[in-house]
Amino acid sequence: MPTFIYESIPESCCQEPGHYEIEQDVDAPPLAHHPETNTPIRRVVIGGQALVKTDGEGGSCCCEPGECC
Repeated sequence: MPTFIYESIPESCCQEPGHYEIEQDVDAPPLAHHPETNTPIRRVVIGGQALVKTDGEGGSCCCEPGECC
């Protein structure tokens, strides 16, 4: 069974996502929640030396100056 990389979905731009390796059948749809913690997650695709998000979200911070941690 192959291993897929997932990341947690931060509640704010101040939080770093956690990364997980989860074994899953090739034909199974991507998980929306971590199977043990029920934390919202998304599958990521590793291409070359970068993580590429599969959900189309941009990488810019939503915080105003002075608001981020």
